[in-house]
Amino acid sequence: MKASSFFISTLKEAPADAEVVSHKLMTRAGMIKKLGAGVYAYMPMGLRVIHKVESIVREEMNRAGAVELTMPVIQPAELWQETGRFDKMGPELLRIQDRHGRDFVVQPTSEEVVTDIARQELRSYKQLPKNFYQIQTKFRDERRPRFGLMRGREFIMKDAYSFDRDMPSAKASYQVMAQAYRRIFDRFGLTYRAVAADSGAIGGDLSEEFQVIAATGEDAIVYCPTSEYAANLEKAEAMAPAGARPDAIEPMLQIPTPGKSTCADVAALLALPLQRTVKSLVLATETLDEQGAVTAVQIWLLLLRGDHDMNEVKVSKLPAFATGYRFASVGEIEEHFGCKPGYLGPIGLKKPVQLIVDREVAVMADWICGANVEDFHIRGVNWGRDLPEPTHVADLRNVVEGDLSPDGQGVLAIERGIEVGHVFYLGTKYSKAMNATFLNEDGKPTPFEMGCYGIGITRLPAAAIEQNHDERGIIWPDALAPFTVVVCPIGPDRSPEVKVAAERLYEELLALGIDVILDDRNERPGAMFADWELIGVPHRVTIGDRGLKEGLVEYQHRRDSSATKLPLGDVVALLKERLGA
Repeated sequence: MKASSFFISTLKEAPADAEVVSHKLMTRAGMIKKLGAGVYAYMPMGLRVIHKVESIVREEMNRAGAVELTMPVIQPAELWQETGRFDKMGPELLRIQDRHGRDFVVQPTSEEVVTDIARQELRSYKQLPKNFYQIQTKFRDERRPRFGLMRGREFIMKDAYSFDRDMPSAKASYQVMAQAYRRIFDRFGLTYRAVAADSGAIGGDLSEEFQVIAATGEDAIVYCPTSEYAANLEKAEAMAPAGARPDAIEPMLQIPTPGKSTCADVAALLALPLQRTVKSLVLATETLDEQGAVTAVQIWLLLLRGDHDMNEVKVSKLPAFATGYRFASVGEIEEHFGCKPGYLGPIGLKKPVQLIVDREVAVMADWICGANVEDFHIRGVNWGRDLPEPTHVADLRNVVEGDLSPDGQGVLAIERGIEVGHVFYLGTKYSKAMNATFLNEDGKPTPFEMGCYGIGITRLPAAAIEQNHDERGIIWPDALAPFTVVVCPIGPDRSPEVKVAAERLYEELLALGIDVILDDRNERPGAMFADWELIGVPHRVTIGDRGLKEGLVEYQHRRDSSATKLPLGDVVALLKERLGA
């Protein structure tokens, strides 16, 4: 490709609404163009990157035995109604109607459609296992689209779905995909972690997220530096403290804390560590009749250490909250505690509540909590003496740095990441809902065991930029760069020798299958270099008249601080070595 026949559209300044580095640099490098909130055109330079991502993903999916198809972006609502997701999914699901008033959705994912295909086409166990995948446009009506391609509304995703005869086979298919994902992300040349993840409403224990490590990441990744343990914050288990509970020393005493309604404020007032305090979180569960009317409400009190935060995913998985929960209203709190929020605790309740205690709180002694009286707290609270021993103890909190690793191999650390891939075992959630069965060896209809595997095709380049950039622009890994090599002739209009040498090198690299662009725009060197540094092409060869007279050219990798002079005849060999061509 020659620059004069391509489309290069760089900007000196990023748009005012660009918040993160990837959004700023992709816009400045002319890779994307915003059309509306969360909706972008992929410009020629950016589309080349996306095609590089798709190519690697497609190669590894095919290698893993998956079969490519394409499912429609616009899908009949009837399929989504079979699983209940047409109503349950919420406003993120874009619902539309045709001229006849029939309901359709703009697909955010394709579990329903692929399950419909399977129930029509896969009739016997002899046709299993099977894995279908697509690389297709998706749409999710994000409440707040932001960060460019990181959280857009329209995006390209690779989604794959495996179909197996039983759970062991499904888990084997899952492992094949998990390994394929590792090969994919290894080829991209990115620093990433595969972390254990929660499967959400889908259920099951097999679930991994692939997170690109970046300071701007939205997700917290928990890992142990001295072992292989890694999980996302929702999944990471907070281990019970080692050792026995300390003996009670302080007497229980109600103390004034005027205007101090948070644990942090109380700890500061008393000049005590925040770790001595206990916070109260009040939840409610409802019993419904057949018509959906509330017949009973149960109030729950959760106790966590003052410096810890409740993990809503962990709480939602407790048997008590299997059918859902909500935070209690102010009226319900006052009815049971006789006090407004901010001064709540387990002592002196007006009406009984169900108590669930975090593992950490269960082994605390001489702790501080609300007195259920405004502007008062209680210090020196102890289990067994002042309160009955807790009967319901559970892991309720987010882990923090320094917690014991669940594998017993050290302590936990936390870093930020950007989710670019997710693999999880679906089981029979969709096959049972849609009556998708095959005839097993015994001749009986059996629901498919399914797995689901996604990669954010358009999110991945943005994640790569968050990890690979400097003050001058993008630094692409070789596998993702829109062009791998750029040849920059200096003043070719003044020096026929420079023009000829640049053309010859360009043609030689093309013949080797190297993705090279020749900048024949006759730009000033400073402007030309600035463009390619912003765009992030990893390898640059500069040919100038003065060096050429000595048989020399300049080579510079995008990460190098300066160029290296070498004989013109050595350039091709160097690039072949660097690129593994």
